[in-house]
Amino acid sequence: MIPVTSFAGASVAVFGLGGSGLASCHALKAGGAEVIACDDNLDRMVEAAQAGFITADLRNLPWTNFAALVLTPGVPLTHPAPHWTVLKAQEAGVEVIGDVELFCRERRAHAPRAPFVAITGTNGKSTTTALIAHLLREAGWDTQLGGNIGTAILSLEPPKDGRVHVIEMSSYQIDLTPSLDPTVGILLNVTEDHIDRHGTIEHYAAVKERLVAGVQDGGTAIVGVDDEFGRAAADRIERAGNRVVRMSVQGPVTSGITADLDAIRRVEEGASAEVAKLGGIGSLRGLHNAQNAAAAAAAVLALGVSPEQLQQGLRSFPGLAHRMEQVGRQGTTLFVNDSKATNADAAAKALASFGEIFWIAGGKPKTGGIESLAEYFPRIRKAYLIGQAAQEFAATLKGRVPYEISETLEAAVPAAARDAAASGLTEPVVLLSPACASFDQFRNFEIRGTRFRELVTALDGVAAV
Repeated sequence: MIPVTSFAGASVAVFGLGGSGLASCHALKAGGAEVIACDDNLDRMVEAAQAGFITADLRNLPWTNFAALVLTPGVPLTHPAPHWTVLKAQEAGVEVIGDVELFCRERRAHAPRAPFVAITGTNGKSTTTALIAHLLREAGWDTQLGGNIGTAILSLEPPKDGRVHVIEMSSYQIDLTPSLDPTVGILLNVTEDHIDRHGTIEHYAAVKERLVAGVQDGGTAIVGVDDEFGRAAADRIERAGNRVVRMSVQGPVTSGITADLDAIRRVEEGASAEVAKLGGIGSLRGLHNAQNAAAAAAAVLALGVSPEQLQQGLRSFPGLAHRMEQVGRQGTTLFVNDSKATNADAAAKALASFGEIFWIAGGKPKTGGIESLAEYFPRIRKAYLIGQAAQEFAATLKGRVPYEISETLEAAVPAAARDAAASGLTEPVVLLSPACASFDQFRNFEIRGTRFRELVTALDGVAAV
């Protein structure tokens, strides 16, 4: 845990008592603050009280007594409307911050030279964050991994010289971190997302940009320039006098880092030099993973990891569960769990990464269906349709891709395995990439992916990859 000493002796309101909120309560109390905890969920209030915290309805308390409101990232700060706690804080002149802001203040106070890598982007941030942490650990660094990817930042070990914190940040978290100042900041990409919480894509992009614009003196901003927002952000940050590494998988850059399916290259004054190979690394298949790997490479190289250590770490990266995760092989057939692909855009990345696909798709359908995936239909040998979307997907595939209505994973997995084995292809791939939410049959995409993995490993002759 990271004790938060910046509010020692003061009273702090904490609203939202999920994982990060409860961690904030513990960290503030350990640092000497008085914590008043609140949540709209009564069960969480009870849990906080059982953990020894003062709980109260913040509506009934004098807000001028509070030094700060620590807000969980899931609570609206601005759109569609500020939460009532935010309005109360603003009326009383109380600052509204999040757990990463508390971390930043502790780092500046106690270990300002401790490396801090912060990662954001619409897509790819979890894989990039996990990959950076893996590369640093493989190179022998004392590495703490957390934030939006899982462990609450204040539950990690405290910053100290020689220890690096690798933190995934959502736009909501950035919004609550006014003094965000990483050693290395990464903005992977910006596409339309979370507009309900930010109002416009321009505001959403501006929030994302703050992470890289705020890098500390002597730090590095790594910015994906394959979208218009990233290109504009890189130019602005450079004009402000900060070091910018432009990153692209779509075209050349005069200076920065590029990647394709085969390699990562560093570009200086127009001259390109290979720094690592990507070909043959199963956990980093696809152009989207080339972008993730390029960003991770730029980050660890900026911190002082050698190209040799980078290459070794890339080759040993296991990937993230449920994200194009290779779960087994039966003869020549590869089984891939991409349960995290809960919409067509996400499924497109997996379909683009393999050639001979036996595709398991369906679930609770999203608006738009799978017509946008038509360019990948020639890669699909057969589809096995499950869940509520089965009939809708069948109508889209009719006459274009052979399919069967499997209804459940329990029926789809053995059928796809049987057909792949009988196909005579060199490397058929049984791919779960549903292009749908899981809620019709599973509580979340993780449980869906875990069930797929169980069904695959139960097949005769399946070996680990």
